[in-house]
Amino acid sequence: MYQVDLNSDLGESFGRYTIGNDEKIIPLITSANVACGYHASDPVVMTQTIQRAKEAGIGIGAHPGLPDLMGFGRRSMAISNEEAKAYTLYQISALGGMCKAAGVKLQHVKPHGALYNMAAKDYDLSKAICEAIYEYDKDLIVMGLSGSEMIKAAHDCGLKAASEVFADRAYEEDGTLVNRRKPGAMIEDEDEAIKRVIRMVKEGKVTSITGKDIDIKADSICVHGDGEKALLFVEKIRKALAEEEIEIRHL
Repeated sequence: MYQVDLNSDLGESFGRYTIGNDEKIIPLITSANVACGYHASDPVVMTQTIQRAKEAGIGIGAHPGLPDLMGFGRRSMAISNEEAKAYTLYQISALGGMCKAAGVKLQHVKPHGALYNMAAKDYDLSKAICEAIYEYDKDLIVMGLSGSEMIKAAHDCGLKAASEVFADRAYEEDGTLVNRRKPGAMIEDEDEAIKRVIRMVKEGKVTSITGKDIDIKADSICVHGDGEKALLFVEKIRKALAEEEIEIRHL
């Protein structure tokens, strides 16, 4: 039987600002990537998100990003590998400590936004991030873009790696995500997005934005928790996976 994890980026509210549908999304997924305060979230939101994930019995992951609250961590920054390692260690230590206090174990680490995309193409940056993860806890799973430098660096550092795919994002021929600023970067048709997910899981293939089929490995599917149709989209993905006899389980 085919198996796959469903993950979502959560805990992204900040102070009086509420982002996403965390309460409704958490019961439908198997792994939560919790923002750690750099691109979004705050200590109260982090604590609340961990508690909700604990009650739902799902895997909890740290979602470290660039120090860019205003840009939501989606703007590239010129940082050194040393800084990237320190930023990562700082954020996973914060969330890991909160998990420990809540009596749960941190399961994985998935970089956020621009940091995720930068690391996907930059081996040295990925290695710095993975070194921080290994030094904090060598049993943590690194979640990264399928076929990326992050997956390669995780293996080289002796870490377990989970290859992630996206239901609602278009791919370039090299396996990287199409920049959000480009036309066609987002898959707007939900039915089309779901068909792509099923094919990625069962066939290990996806059609790039140029129309060329490329190889892809799907250990985990990212389902975004924000947006008006997020809840309906997650429900449709779960239903489609069940119909295709694909088991949903955490990493």
